[in-house]
Amino acid sequence: MFDKLVSVAELAAHTEDPSWRVFDCRHDLQNVEYGIQAYAKGHIPGALFLHLDRDLSGEKTGRNGRHPLPEIAAFAALMSACGVGPDTQVVAYDNESGIFASRLWWMLRWLGHDKVAVLDGGLPGWRRAKLPLEIEVRNPSPAQFVPRPRDEIVATAQVLAKLHAPDMLILDARSEERFAGENETLDPVGGHIPGALNRFYFDNLDDAGCFFKPADELRAEFHDLLGDSAPQNVVQQCGSGVTACHNLLAMEVAGLAGSKLYVGSWSEWCSDPTRPVAVGDQPG
Repeated sequence: MFDKLVSVAELAAHTEDPSWRVFDCRHDLQNVEYGIQAYAKGHIPGALFLHLDRDLSGEKTGRNGRHPLPEIAAFAALMSACGVGPDTQVVAYDNESGIFASRLWWMLRWLGHDKVAVLDGGLPGWRRAKLPLEIEVRNPSPAQFVPRPRDEIVATAQVLAKLHAPDMLILDARSEERFAGENETLDPVGGHIPGALNRFYFDNLDDAGCFFKPADELRAEFHDLLGDSAPQNVVQQCGSGVTACHNLLAMEVAGLAGSKLYVGSWSEWCSDPTRPVAVGDQPG
């Protein structure tokens, strides 16, 4: 079972395996039709496409962030239609360093499906290996996906109630500039949640920005950042609950399991002007 990362070579050996299901999660926040258009031009053999806004997110209210979770029943029906059953090995990939693939990885684990991994290297790694793409869209046999939600979500009220508490450490996956409140282009307010630490998700990757760093290197870096905080006390956060999943995955790869996700993240937090905001490159 692959439950974190899977190599290009391992996936290439299973593209025709009916017990494996591959999902293309490519997306562009500025051009939301990019992913499906790129998928149509060529994708990993057997892959099905999932759209961040339409498949991996739910209805926005203006107060629940830019990428709230979909209704569990609707997402379960989608997974069933895509042929994901209890024994299916799922692999997610994208062309954007794994940030959107990590969202699907986290969602399936949240709903009790542990046989899910992100393709290490994503589509760039696949292309480096000179492996084929296809334009055919296959029709998988349906299966029965039974969701079993786990307690892996932290709500805004919980974050607010525990600000600066010793048993909660917020880890913000956004870039250093956005964390500091500079050059904010996605949300109406710049800054970060007071007390949060910054770990730009891109720092989880090698110098080429393609493959995840080795587990021991990730472990050392997270230990340096988190100090004595237990992984179970870490709340992962970003702009809208997407890139935070990249940090969550990296911590799991490092053997630091148990952190939770604040799905609404900064986009939900800053939607209420009564919530405190910190700026600058140090924890507020």
